Amino acid sequence: MSERGVVFFRNQDLEVDDQKTLGIKLGELSGKPAQSTLHVHPLTEDTSPKGDQISIITSERAQAYTRGDTSLLAAQGWHADITFEPVPSDYAILKVHTSPDAGGDTLWASGYEVYSRLSPALREFLEGKEALHEANFFKRAAEANAHDLRTGERGHPDNQGENLVAVHPVIRVNPVTGWKSVFVNPGFTRRILGVTKDESDLILGYLFKLISENHDLQVRLSWSSKLDPGRGDIAIWDNRSNFHTATFVSIPISHSTD
Repeated sequence: MSERGVVFFRNQDLEVDDQKTLGIKLGELSGKPAQSTLHVHPLTEDTSPKGDQISIITSERAQAYTRGDTSLLAAQGWHADITFEPVPSDYAILKVHTSPDAGGDTLWASGYEVYSRLSPALREFLEGKEALHEANFFKRAAEANAHDLRTGERGHPDNQGENLVAVHPVIRVNPVTGWKSVFVNPGFTRRILGVTKDESDLILGYLFKLISENHDLQVRLSWSSKLDPGRGDIAIWDNRSNFHTATFVSIPISHSTD
């Protein structure tokens, strides 16, 4: 998984408890910190039917937690999971329960390959640089939907509190493969430290374009829509070295004239 980036398993009957066990085992095998457990998303309600450590994604939740005006450009959704935490996840497991009739595909992009496309001079410049990652829009989403942000320990003692901000290296070495990867993403990375904001915006904009505009470093999964009851497709990826995004069902914009 760490070499390929993401792997897919079709029509699986993995239950929630087994999914948790698999996630823990993957972390142990790849040398996770001893204090790390499965992550708790800041927006997961304490009454969530699947428990704290399962983040449920639905079209209804996506609409409820929309950040004001949203872009109609699908490429804006690229991200790596929870990089706003000081200790983000090593691996992520996604199981689809019910697919829509249209849309709903998921895409992944290789951070290794993004790194390989940088010139030697730009690689040297970015080595040792750090970037600020932030997701305080989750606080506003929680307030708007009348429930509390999860401020307790979220999978690691360093991941707690209401300030969803972290600093990470721009270039990260995957401890499993030893390969270097770009570790910034459009969803959470706000600026590169040690340069001006204008310079940061230019550099991040270029790195984000490498992620979203190079189709040959991406893979796309169309989830099976008709499966046996209780079964579903599963994707597992190395979150340290890959990015992902969803495709959504387009909602037409109607116009009226007087």
